[in-house]
Amino acid sequence: MAELQTQSLVKEKLWNSNYWKVMCSNFLLFFAFYILTPLLPIYLDRQFSADKHHIGIVLSGYVVAALLIRPFSGFMVDCFNRKKVLMLCFFVFFICFAGYIGAGTILMFAIVRTMHGIPFGAATVANSTVAIDVVPSSRRNEGIGYYGLSNNLAMAVAPSAGIYIYTATDNFSLLFWIALVLALAGFCCTATVKLPVRDIVKAKPVMSLDHFFLTRAWLMAANVCLFGLCWGIMSNYVAIYGQEKLGITDGTGIFFMILSAGLFVSRLFGTKSLRKGLITRNCVKGVLLSTIGYTLFALAFGKWSYYLSALFVGLGNGQMYPAMLNMFVKVARHDQRGTANSSILISWDLGMGIGIITGGFVAQYTGYGAAFWVTAVAQAAGTLLFILVTRHFFSRRRLDIA
Repeated sequence: MAELQTQSLVKEKLWNSNYWKVMCSNFLLFFAFYILTPLLPIYLDRQFSADKHHIGIVLSGYVVAALLIRPFSGFMVDCFNRKKVLMLCFFVFFICFAGYIGAGTILMFAIVRTMHGIPFGAATVANSTVAIDVVPSSRRNEGIGYYGLSNNLAMAVAPSAGIYIYTATDNFSLLFWIALVLALAGFCCTATVKLPVRDIVKAKPVMSLDHFFLTRAWLMAANVCLFGLCWGIMSNYVAIYGQEKLGITDGTGIFFMILSAGLFVSRLFGTKSLRKGLITRNCVKGVLLSTIGYTLFALAFGKWSYYLSALFVGLGNGQMYPAMLNMFVKVARHDQRGTANSSILISWDLGMGIGIITGGFVAQYTGYGAAFWVTAVAQAAGTLLFILVTRHFFSRRRLDIA
């Protein structure tokens, strides 16, 4: 009897070797991608003498490609062998870095950058779905919460590492090679993951919207879209807003460091509540903290409110996003885990895209201050929607399957 209990405890271990491997591969995926992100505008300017308009077009291509591929990647990981799908996506992601090295014209670079969004968008969906598969069902809430730390940490460290390496070497080719090697390491890590055996779904209807989007979670998706809109405005216009409104010319790096610290700490400690199944309570805390942060940002009392808002937004989103991801997974069937992952990413990306366009339009005609008041109002509206409607919507639709 004692032996059986011991075996049961081993089976329910969260930090198993496969979970570590998936976490590492996710970290390397995001690190390889984001080590280049803050430096690509400089590279395009120096290498191809591109103006701001062309730089914006080139760099936005991957967002569109990632958004378009995610519905199909959810379908692929649900209907085919997940490890093979993940390895294929990761391999193409790795190969695309070689394209940056070989791109001799701005058109070639634009094509490579846009094409890179396809494996990046697909790999993020596939990897997060595999992470759910390797986590024991009794610790899935907690596991999803911890999983997000890997990309949060990568997104916090990689841009600073890239800037440091470039400042020290003044060599873009070295950065491309580093990203290529990191992506290869992530692919090798993925290749060693062992997934539990599952039946491939073969009896789905030929055409169904549920292949590409989790229709059971439509209201949750609308709520996430609102929160993504706020993030899109803030992340893209924070530097110029701080400069124009508060005279902060070199504080963007500190702002994002504080934001990342808030995300990391919040996810680290928020998993305790997720472990207890307090998903909607976690989300309520998160959206309220984010509302405080965006409101402080819009009020612009001074530098202290600028940096304090970063902490509140980080703490809030670190609580909100893992909780919402858990909610998507819990309203999905076993054969829809990939669709659940892609659906929340689609909603977030769509919101970010709308936010970037809306923020630019409002800023052009009324100023960046008004754009960030739009952010604060949208976040407050999303918070009210979640507290009054969405959490009850989720409670009625959750499936509670292992």
